[in-house]
Amino acid sequence: MTYTMLCSDLDGTLLGLKNRPTPYCCNTFKKYNKQIKMVLVSARMPSGMYYIQEALGIENEPIVCYNGALVLDRQKVISSTYITIELIEKVWAICENYGVAIGLYSHDEWFAPNPSERITKEEFNTQTKVAFEPTTVTISRWKKAEKGAHKLMLMGTKETADKAIKQLENTLGNVLGIYRSNDTLIEISPGSVDKFSGIKSLLDGLSSLKHIMAFGDNYNDMSMLQEAGLGIAVGNARKAVKEVADHVVAPFNEDGVAHFLEDFFNK
Repeated sequence: MTYTMLCSDLDGTLLGLKNRPTPYCCNTFKKYNKQIKMVLVSARMPSGMYYIQEALGIENEPIVCYNGALVLDRQKVISSTYITIELIEKVWAICENYGVAIGLYSHDEWFAPNPSERITKEEFNTQTKVAFEPTTVTISRWKKAEKGAHKLMLMGTKETADKAIKQLENTLGNVLGIYRSNDTLIEISPGSVDKFSGIKSLLDGLSSLKHIMAFGDNYNDMSMLQEAGLGIAVGNARKAVKEVADHVVAPFNEDGVAHFLEDFFNK
C-alpha cells in the first residue's frame, strides 16, 4: 500500500520532550517530508502547533486543531465548528456546581478567569499564553460577536472531575464531544466533529482514507486510527486505543513514531 498522508497526534504521541519533539524526531520528519504529506492533528490551539510544525520542517502543511473543530491551511480556514454560547453556559453551570475551573478557546485565543498551577503547566506544555478575565465577560463579548468556543478545558481535582464528567456525559453527551485527557482535565469539543472529521475536510474523497497512516495514544485519537488505512498506537497508549490500532510501536518518549517511519521507508 502507498500512503500519501501521515496524521499524528502530538501530546503523548509525537512530543518526546513533553512540549516539543526530540532532535531525532525532527530530523526524521525532515528526511521524509517530501515523500508523504505530514499533518498534525491535536486538541491544541493553532499557536501551540505552529512551532512544532517549524521544528519538523512541515510549516506549509495544514493543521487540525481542537480535535477537528478548526482546520487551517496556514492562515486559510478550511472548516470551523463552534460550541454555542447556550451550551457553554450549561457546561459552565456544571463547573460552578462542582468547583471546576473552565478555560475557553476560540481560534487562537484562550481565556480563563484566574491563574492556577494547572494553567501555568498548560502554558508550558503547549507554549501558549492565556488571557485572564471573568468568564461572564468572555461569554458576554462572544455573544455580541456571535461566536462560540472551539474547545472548553475543565480543570479540577480527580474527585471534582469524576463528578463533573458524569453529569456532563449524562446531560450533554449527545451534543458535545467530552473526554478525559487525564485525571484532572476534561476537554470538550463540538459534538459534530472529531479528529477524523477534521482529516476528512482535507481530502478530495473518502477513497483517499486508505492512503492515510495515523498515530495516536488517547481516546480522542480512536476515530482517526480506526478510519485511516493504517492506524498506529504508541506503546503508552490507552488500552482501548491499542485495541483498535493496526500496529503498536514504541512509546512517545522513545520516539516510536520516528522509529516507525525509519523502518517503513527503509524496508
